[in-house]
Amino acid sequence: MTPAINAAKKAGITFVVREYDHDPSCTSYGLEAAEKLGVDPCQVFKTLVADLGGELVVAVIPVESMLGLKQLAKAAGAKKAAMADRVLVERATGYVLGGVSPLGQKKRLRTFIDISAQDHPVMLVSGGRRGLDIELAPEDLARMTAARFAPLAQ
Repeated sequence: MTPAINAAKKAGITFVVREYDHDPSCTSYGLEAAEKLGVDPCQVFKTLVADLGGELVVAVIPVESMLGLKQLAKAAGAKKAAMADRVLVERATGYVLGGVSPLGQKKRLRTFIDISAQDHPVMLVSGGRRGLDIELAPEDLARMTAARFAPLAQ
């Protein structure tokens, strides 16, 4: 079990673990998950970590979208946002890129979820490693991460 799955179990939420064979040559982890799990890509979300000038924050957005850094900065009340350095991401979350989950991170980071997640009864996020996703209700993810919903995708 990964820290993400353990966190979901501990929270007592309803969730489904979805596994697939990850192709190491694939670079679009979220789209690969949607395809291999037979799920609409708009329900699969990627976990990105941004730097707000010294504070790392998590943005959870649809896999087919790009993160709007200005939108994230606005939602977080910051002047600007940039993508965080890989080493800082892995150190803060405890996960490797491509397998970063919004759940069970080593350090609790402020989290923002794209508002489109609320259009679906369930969403999929990384379960803490490539080839492993967790299907859960957007409200449960928000509650577990103390996240705010905001328009983040572009």
